[in-house]
Amino acid sequence: MRSEPIDPSGLEWSRVSPKYLRVRVLGWLLGSLIWLVIASVPLVLRLTGVWEPFPPGWLAWSLPALVLVIALWRGVLLPRQVAAIGYAERDDDLLVRQGVFFQRTMVVPYGRMQYVDIAVGPLQRAFGICTLKLHTASPATNALIPGLPTEEGTRLREQLSARGESRLAGL
Repeated sequence: MRSEPIDPSGLEWSRVSPKYLRVRVLGWLLGSLIWLVIASVPLVLRLTGVWEPFPPGWLAWSLPALVLVIALWRGVLLPRQVAAIGYAERDDDLLVRQGVFFQRTMVVPYGRMQYVDIAVGPLQRAFGICTLKLHTASPATNALIPGLPTEEGTRLREQLSARGESRLAGL
């Protein structure tokens, strides 16, 4: 993974599963199709003569065109967004990074973790991936690592929980 100016130097970043891109693309396709159908309703009504005076022709055509342009832009960004997600384990904390345009690198100290959760939806389950959720005392510092292989998510959950407990106990 490419190092960014906001990343600490000398870290080995772990990346999410390539299967996560497939899950995101399927969600993008479904969402884009739904929005395109909704935006095309005025055009269909105008072309069939049901809704003649309104909307104007340019508006009826521009709504689906705008939705299509936005959907294509989001589709182009998806591979970069997935590639930007990473995490790095250090002795005292976990770093989580994400973002293409607005980058964010979050440091979650093991001693601040209250619990670690794994979430798996039906599509993620079909691809063998999960989302790891780190809950801390402050909701602003909660972190997500989506797209982890299920085995890695389970390992990370157990390891982070053990490290968090040992840091909380002051060991």
